Amino acid sequence: MAFTESTFYPDTSPGYLVRLIHQMGVAAIDKTLAEDGITATQWMTLVSLHFGHADTCVGLARAMAHDKGAMTRLIDQMEASGWVIRQRDDADRRVVRLRLTDAGRETAVAAKRKVIACWNGFLADWSDAEVKELVSVLQRLRRTMEESDACAA
Repeated sequence: MAFTESTFYPDTSPGYLVRLIHQMGVAAIDKTLAEDGITATQWMTLVSLHFGHADTCVGLARAMAHDKGAMTRLIDQMEASGWVIRQRDDADRRVVRLRLTDAGRETAVAAKRKVIACWNGFLADWSDAEVKELVSVLQRLRRTMEESDACAA
């Protein structure tokens, strides 16, 4: 199916739907983690560090599609909470690497359990096959978008 002007509107737009679902998910995770003193963005940052998606503020900002200045402020907060430490790179002293502390790892794992419960709640009436299909389709879309220049002028 190709979109046309008559079939492309918010409720059929993949971009709109993904953005809306993301916003709703962040709000739910913020609420779920509030009593632990951690935000959804902080948790996503901890997880990104844990899984090695990036190890600098700039890299995290890029990986998470986050503003670089806002990411630096977020890391400042997380460092003050004892979850992250900054270390100068041995090979290039201009580069500041980020590393999780033990407290950061523990916070990420504890929050992960709550995030899993949140998503399991959203998907409670979905079959395992439907959840697998959803994840597969989203992964395929991500790969397609990473490899495509379809919107290049």
